[in-house]
Amino acid sequence: MHIFIDFEASSLGKTGYPIEVGWAAEDGTSENHLIRPAPQWTDWDAESERIHGISRATLEAQGEPHDQVARRVLEALSGHALFASAPSWDGKWLSALFRAAGIPRHALRLKDSEIAQHETAARILTGLLPPAERMVRVSAIVARARAEGERRPVRHRAVADAEEELRRWREVKRLAEEEAAEL
Repeated sequence: MHIFIDFEASSLGKTGYPIEVGWAAEDGTSENHLIRPAPQWTDWDAESERIHGISRATLEAQGEPHDQVARRVLEALSGHALFASAPSWDGKWLSALFRAAGIPRHALRLKDSEIAQHETAARILTGLLPPAERMVRVSAIVARARAEGERRPVRHRAVADAEEELRRWREVKRLAEEEAAEL
């Protein structure tokens, strides 16, 4: 199953850490978790807080223990195809979360959401067009879905942003299916 994941972080600095994780799955399920910082996590950036709107005090009061969140992420997402709009950043936060909880940092791997979009559209159009033409059409479909998605504001909250990635993937799928029906 395709699952789209997103993190919010304390800062984009070298010692930044994950403060929220959310995911949205193609079966319609989603989860969101505020992460109470591990004791060694102290980096905090006021500009990052302004963007996501989550204070450190909120994390201390309402966040779940980091190790509990890490175990939930591993339990819920293992065995699924995981995608993120910024896999290098989200992978960094996932690794930090896992390392702090004593879980191997590569227990889960993330791929770029655009890979899911391209693969899905290409699969739908396979056998209907010559390969070169298929790839041109796939790129056009993905670009069209991206342009539509960029009209919506980025929320900078984990589950909302993951749900937006899921919406974009579904839009690519819908557009590819429409195109396939016309061929």
